[in-house]
Amino acid sequence: MKTEKEKMLSGELYNALDPQLTAERLQARLLLKALNDSPEDQPEERQRVLQQLLPHAGPNLWLQPPFYCDYGTNIHLGEQVFFNFNCVVLDVAPVSIGHRTLLGPNVQVYTATHPLDHQVRATGLEAGKPIVIGDDVWIGGSVVICPGVSIGSRSVIGAGSVVTRDIPADVFAAGNPCRVIRSLLDADA
Repeated sequence: MKTEKEKMLSGELYNALDPQLTAERLQARLLLKALNDSPEDQPEERQRVLQQLLPHAGPNLWLQPPFYCDYGTNIHLGEQVFFNFNCVVLDVAPVSIGHRTLLGPNVQVYTATHPLDHQVRATGLEAGKPIVIGDDVWIGGSVVICPGVSIGSRSVIGAGSVVTRDIPADVFAAGNPCRVIRSLLDADA
C-alpha cells in the first residue's frame, strides 16, 4: 500500500493531514521563517537555510525573500535561477525549473489541485500535477502557473498572466488565460 506521500508525488488523491506530510511541511515552515527573517548582510546564513530548504537547487540560486513553498524538497532548480520577492511554489508535486530562468515578483506556481466533485472534495483529499519550466525562461511579475503546465525553453510569460495550459518554446505568451502572442524566433524579436 502506498504512503500518502507516495500518492501525493504520483498525482493521486492523498490526505494532506497525514502525520509524515504534516511534519515535513512544519520543517519547511521553520526553514522559511529563518530564510524570510534572515538579514541581507548575512548571505552565508541565508545560503545555509536555502540548502536545507531547496536541496535540489543548482549552483548560483538567487532568491529574494520573502519566499514560500509547501515542502521545498519537490522543487528542482537548474543553475542561476532567480526568484524575485514574494514568490510562492506549492510543491505537492514535482516542480522543475531550468537553467537561467527568471521569476518576477509575486509569481505563483501551483501544483496543488482539488477534486471538482464536491463530494470527493468534502473528504479533504487533494492532488497535485507537476509543473515543468524550461531553460532561459522569463516569467513576468504576478504570473500564476496552474497545475500540470509546462513552459518551453526560452519563452517569456507576460506580467499578470494566468498560465492554464502548456506554452511551447521560443514564444511570448500573455493574458488570462495565457496564450501565445508571437514567436521569439522572428527576425524582429
